[in-house]
Amino acid sequence: MPSRRVTQRIGRVARDSFGWSELRPGQEEVIAAVVAGRDALAVMATGYGKSALYQIAGVLIDGPTVVVSPLIALQRDQVSDLRDGDVGGAAAVSSAVKQSERRDALEDARQDELEFLFLTPEQFSNPEVMANVTAARPSLFVVDEAHCISEWGHDFRPAYLRLRAVVEQLGGPTVLALTATASPHVRDEIVQRRGMRDPLVQVSGFDRQTIHLAVERFHDEQSKRRALVERVRDARGSGIVYAATRKEVEELAEELGAVAYHAGIAGKRRDAIQDDFMADRAPVIVATTAFGMGLDKPNVRWVFHADIPDSVDSYWQEVGRAGRDGEPARAILFYRPEDVGLRRFFARSGKIDGEQIGDLADAIAAAPGALEPQDLKEELELSGSKLSAGLARLEEAGAIEILSSGEVAEDRLGDDSVEQALQTQANRQSFDESRVEMIRAFAELAAGCRRDFVLSYFGQPFDPPCDACDLCDAGRGDVAPHDEPFAVGARVVHRKWGGGVVQRYGARDVSVLFDDVGYKALALDVVTDGDMLTKEPAQDDRDD
Repeated sequence: MPSRRVTQRIGRVARDSFGWSELRPGQEEVIAAVVAGRDALAVMATGYGKSALYQIAGVLIDGPTVVVSPLIALQRDQVSDLRDGDVGGAAAVSSAVKQSERRDALEDARQDELEFLFLTPEQFSNPEVMANVTAARPSLFVVDEAHCISEWGHDFRPAYLRLRAVVEQLGGPTVLALTATASPHVRDEIVQRRGMRDPLVQVSGFDRQTIHLAVERFHDEQSKRRALVERVRDARGSGIVYAATRKEVEELAEELGAVAYHAGIAGKRRDAIQDDFMADRAPVIVATTAFGMGLDKPNVRWVFHADIPDSVDSYWQEVGRAGRDGEPARAILFYRPEDVGLRRFFARSGKIDGEQIGDLADAIAAAPGALEPQDLKEELELSGSKLSAGLARLEEAGAIEILSSGEVAEDRLGDDSVEQALQTQANRQSFDESRVEMIRAFAELAAGCRRDFVLSYFGQPFDPPCDACDLCDAGRGDVAPHDEPFAVGARVVHRKWGGGVVQRYGARDVSVLFDDVGYKALALDVVTDGDMLTKEPAQDDRDD
C-alpha cells in the first residue's frame, strides 16, 4: 500500500489538476508504483479510467511523459482534454499534424516545456523524431493499448515490437503499459516484450454489472439473421453490431439501414462514419473488429455479435463499449455452432511456415548490416503479417534484434534458431486455437454464470450468481458446489502439456491455461481420480 504522504499527493493532483474527487480501486496503487519508479501494467476495463493513471503520474514526476498511442483520433481527443487544464501542456506528433507543429512539439519537449507528448509507435522509425525524444529525456514512457504488442492480443501492431529498443535508447524511463483486455498469457507477453522490470500488474474494473450478457443459439443461418435483425429494430438507443467479415458487414448494414465500417473503407470515410456515430447522427453501426478501439461514447446501449468472436479477449473488449455512462446496457451473442469453423480456420491460417522462416533467417544472416523490413518483405515476397510473425519468432529465439529504428539485425543466429522459432510458432497456433475453444465454451455454457466465466478468464475473482446474465436469470448461474482439487490461480503440471495455471471450475470440468499450448478443459472426475494433473513444485523445491 502507498504511504499516506504519497496518497495525499496523488489525491491533491487528482482533485486540483483534474477535478476528480476520488479514484477507483486499483488506480492509486498503479500511480504510486509509477511515481516510485516501478514499471506497471494496468489491465482495466473500457471506461474505467486508464488515462488518469499516466495523467496524474506525469504531473507528479519531473520530466516529460511520452505516450505511445495507436490511434491518431484518440491522441487528438487526449491532447485537447489536457490542454484545457493547467498540467504542463500536451501535443501530438503524427502524420495528421502539420510539420511546423510537430517541430514545435518536439522542441518544447526538449526544453522541458511540455509535459505530455503523444506519438504513434511508427513515429520512432523517424530518426529526427527519435533524436528529439531522446534529447527530451522522458521520465515516464506510457504504452497505451498495450495488447497491440502481442500476437496473442486481438489487435497486433508490428511497430510495437520495437518499443523495447526505444525505451533502452531513451535511457530506461519508467514504463506504464495500459490495456482494457489482456488475459494472463497476453499480460506475460506484454511484460516480456516490453522488457518491464518487476512490474506491478494491476487487474481492475472488469466486472461491468450494468451490462446484461446473453447468448441466443440457432441451428441455421436464416433464423439467426432474422432474430438479429428483429432485435436491432426493437432495440432502443445507440448500438453496435459486430460481424466477422466485410461482406457480412455490408449486407447487414444494407438490410438494417445502418452505416457500415470496416478496414476496406477509405480512411477519411471511416473517420466521417465514426464521427456520425459519436454524434448520434448514425445511431446504429455495423462493423468488423476494425471499429471501436479508443471509442469514448458513453451512451451505447447495446452491442450485438452477429458471429462468434475470435476469443473471450475480443468479446469483452467489444462488449465493454456499451454502458460507459453507468446506465443499463445489453450484450447478445447470436450463436450457431457451425460459425466456430470460420474462427478455427482463421486461427490456423496465415501462419509463416518453416521454409519461409529459414529463408528469412538466411537473408538476415547474409546481410552486412541491419536491414529494413520492407526490403526483406520484397526480397522474400512475404505478406506484412507473415514477415512480422517471422521476425517475432526469430526474436523470441534470440536470433535477431529489432532496433528502435525498426531495422532488423542479426544477434545470435545459430543452427537451432529456425527450429526454436518453429516450435514457438506451433505453440502460438495451439494457443490461438485454444482461445477459439474458450469462446465456444462460453457460447455453449448451459449451467454457470457467464460473468463468472469471463472474469475468471481474466484472472479476476467473482462469486456468482451475477443476476445480470441469461443463465442467472434462468436460475442456472450458481452451479452446484464441487470439490476443487487445486485452488484457482494455482500452478499445476500436466504430464503431456507441462505447466499451467488453474483458471476456473465448471459444473464438470476445470479449465487450465497452459504455458505452451493454451487453454484446456479437463474433466473433473479424471483430474480427481488420476495423476494427470499435479501441483507444480515450489521454486525452492525445483532448485533442490
